[in-house]
Amino acid sequence: MGGHNSVQFSGIPQGKGPHAVGSMDFMSGPSNQGSFFRLYYPCAEGGNYEEPLWIPRKEYYLGLADTLKLNRFAVNFFLCYYFGSVKSPARWNAPFKPGEQYPLIIFSHGLGAFRTLYSAICIELASQGFIVAAVEHRDRSASATYYLQEKSPSDPGEPGGPTLEEVWLYNKILKAGEDEYPLRVQQVNQRAEECIRALDIILNFNAGKHTANLLPSDFDWNLLKDSIDVQRIAAVGHSFGAATAIKSLGRDSRFRCGVALDAWMFPLKDEIFSNIRQPVLFVNSEKFHWVNNILLMKKMDSTSIERKMITIKGAVHQSFPDFTFLAGYMVGKLFKLKGDIDPYVAMDIINDVTLAFLQRHLDLHKDFNQWDALIDGKGEFVMPGTNLDLPPAESEIPQ
Repeated sequence: MGGHNSVQFSGIPQGKGPHAVGSMDFMSGPSNQGSFFRLYYPCAEGGNYEEPLWIPRKEYYLGLADTLKLNRFAVNFFLCYYFGSVKSPARWNAPFKPGEQYPLIIFSHGLGAFRTLYSAICIELASQGFIVAAVEHRDRSASATYYLQEKSPSDPGEPGGPTLEEVWLYNKILKAGEDEYPLRVQQVNQRAEECIRALDIILNFNAGKHTANLLPSDFDWNLLKDSIDVQRIAAVGHSFGAATAIKSLGRDSRFRCGVALDAWMFPLKDEIFSNIRQPVLFVNSEKFHWVNNILLMKKMDSTSIERKMITIKGAVHQSFPDFTFLAGYMVGKLFKLKGDIDPYVAMDIINDVTLAFLQRHLDLHKDFNQWDALIDGKGEFVMPGTNLDLPPAESEIPQ
């Protein structure tokens, strides 16, 4: 699985583990109270399966434009031109690979993102033998998302045509002077519920209880039966998704541990962290954080539960989503999609330290402990704790 001197190439990296990786979309409903996620999973070898488009619909470009507060037409043209043909390196709707029980990860995206933008992380985890459900949140924090609802009787459409219609939701942009905190509290609570709902649906499939998928797919869910290790479940997320993962830990003890990637802690500033009993790893970039954000993380310090924090030198907040691999140098620097560290090196560290922490706290019998030193912030491109100067009483984190 190599070290941190990755081969340089332009594109989203493929998984390095022993498993081929499949992906498919699942949506339950109808209504926005259902669940929507992309599933990444170990898949059967062989067969001719296409790779899915990385950004699957034009509406996501429009949502990104709104999030960036830029002209929809211009951003749609630019993103379609540069990224419209980019594919995610996973086999679309390939058969699930049964025969063993896999640990399960529920992944939560950041503010202004959506379910497909973290494919480098999700595909690597799936290639190493995890099932990963990347939830697309419907709390108006995604750039764009949609749900399906029954068509109105006044608009029946063509006879024999589809009975469901799409309803699109875009990122809620705060008005000038609007208090942000109440919105983010409402959103992080909804996001945690959506993570738990996805967990329930997947575990029902594991138990042989099926929920209908409203999206077209010939994926055979029967192969998932008894293929998930229900004692080995984790929550992982980036930014707002990291706060969501932490919130989910406090809501549901089925999550055995959590990994918070460059966590945005603002939505949790009034959280009672003593209610969270699971181990947590904070993986931070060097360029994103500020003192109060780190101090909120340090509120979770514990002498009895492992809580670790490391910082990746030269990394930026966008070192975690896939855009970092697809932008050229100038665009990458202009939009802060690239840091001073090579993006493939940064992603190797993100994935390796995540795998090491998951092995430790899910009691996996793998070789991910070869990266245990990263958990302690030991390595050329990492440091323990934070690069920020904290008040004296807060400068040390248990190691």
